Amino acid sequence: MDLLDFDEASLYFDEPVPFAVQELIESASQAYGDPVAEAMLHKAYFLAPESLLVLVALYRYYFYQHQLELALQVGERGLALVGRRLGFPEEWTQLHPDFLGQAVMRSMGLLRFYMQLLKATGYVNLRLGRMAEGRALIEKLIELDSHDRFGGKALLDMIVEAVAARIEEATA
Repeated sequence: MDLLDFDEASLYFDEPVPFAVQELIESASQAYGDPVAEAMLHKAYFLAPESLLVLVALYRYYFYQHQLELALQVGERGLALVGRRLGFPEEWTQLHPDFLGQAVMRSMGLLRFYMQLLKATGYVNLRLGRMAEGRALIEKLIELDSHDRFGGKALLDMIVEAVAARIEEATA
């Protein structure tokens, strides 16, 4: 199965949101860097807490503001929300490739989005120095993405190299 096949797949930004939510997201992007932008995104989240568009806007805001703890919380919220829509177990650690067929039947776009969330939350964990958590998320991505369409193997190689370098420095 090619997880990057975009034929007839709806994407997170295709989901309708109330006009007020769309306006808040657009206003927040125009006010980026001003604290009012975060308040606008929070209001959008309050109005549409299950909107993937809102979650992506919040994640990007926190990530690019280097508020990685908050970005991670949003990413984890996304994993739970999308996982539930796809019929996945509550804990991503219990997910295995057998679940993918069922997920594809529900939404290929959501499945791809879930895979991107695995990578994003893994990466943010790594940036926060949580190597074990980050590595576990990236390894789950690789387990599910047998063709490595999301680049998990390259990220795992970087983790292995970084850990090896730390060990070498510690023993030198």
